[in-house]
Amino acid sequence: MKYTRIPNTDIRISKICLGTMTWGRQNNEDEAHEQMDYALDQGVNFFDTAELYPVPAKKELYAVTEELIGNWFKKTGNRDKVVLASKIAGPGYAAKHIRSTGFSKESIISAVDDSLKRLQTDYIDLYQLHWPERNTNYFGQRGYNAHAVDVWDDNIHQVLETLRDLIAEGKIRHVGLSNETPWGTMRYLEESKVHQSLPRMRTIQNPYSLLNRLFEVGLSEVSMREQIGLLAYSPLGFGVLSGKYLTEIPPRKARVTLFPNYNRYSGDTAVQATEMYAQLAKEHGLSIAQMALAFVNTRPFLTSNIIGATSMGQLKENIESIDVNLSDEVLDGIEKIHKTIPNPAP
Repeated sequence: MKYTRIPNTDIRISKICLGTMTWGRQNNEDEAHEQMDYALDQGVNFFDTAELYPVPAKKELYAVTEELIGNWFKKTGNRDKVVLASKIAGPGYAAKHIRSTGFSKESIISAVDDSLKRLQTDYIDLYQLHWPERNTNYFGQRGYNAHAVDVWDDNIHQVLETLRDLIAEGKIRHVGLSNETPWGTMRYLEESKVHQSLPRMRTIQNPYSLLNRLFEVGLSEVSMREQIGLLAYSPLGFGVLSGKYLTEIPPRKARVTLFPNYNRYSGDTAVQATEMYAQLAKEHGLSIAQMALAFVNTRPFLTSNIIGATSMGQLKENIESIDVNLSDEVLDGIEKIHKTIPNPAP
């Protein structure tokens, strides 16, 4: 395994992060525990979860993923071997069964306390805001709708104050963003620069893959100049970049088959690009999945690459991508395809 650090901290994390969003829906508890056992044995010491998980979010399954992780900690005693990240859900339809009060002081405190109980731990290493409260573009929205109704009052100072107090109490160690824009990222960073008692956002968890490289536009410069590290999610585009959906009959238990509305990586141009990437990988004796993951691993703004799997075979292949070195010829081929079909799946 290869390791990095959460920027400007002493926390050493694996460059491959174990994602958990299928646990409790597509994977049962035994399978989740098997994945954690295996990942840790392979040197993966960074696990990412959220109160929203499993997804698609469902009231009856609220926060089950955190409970499964907590049960594993209790069973194995491995809490001190894992750098643990979780998130508070933002407002909106996907989280209507959780709360409607956004990132108010009471909401953040309650969310952290409840996650700690479910995770059966005294602290969370990295606590993230899952998505913004304000009207902006994330979760596949291509453009900013300037005419949308937005009742958001700028509460970023108050959010950081609440997180500061939770850090002082020892309940969380560091904080991060997710599904954030360049404006939002800089707004948080500048607030903590002006008010130095406030905590600084250390990471940003956004989508990044061969099918969606929009992080490179704006956010990559912010990431590198401000030292806020990317935690790349959906590096295989909901499994599309494994090539498994290129068959005439889609795999029966796969995510996009089970949940057709998870289709942001499945449009015609995304499929066309995937076919081109699959051909490039084949020409160089690589699996498309490992080529796609290895590409993400090479990015200079990457802190960790969040992989997720529903089978042990997938998990093994994904983790092994850390040892795949892409030749200049492969990287040049990737750039040619990207120029032909740039960012087909935002």
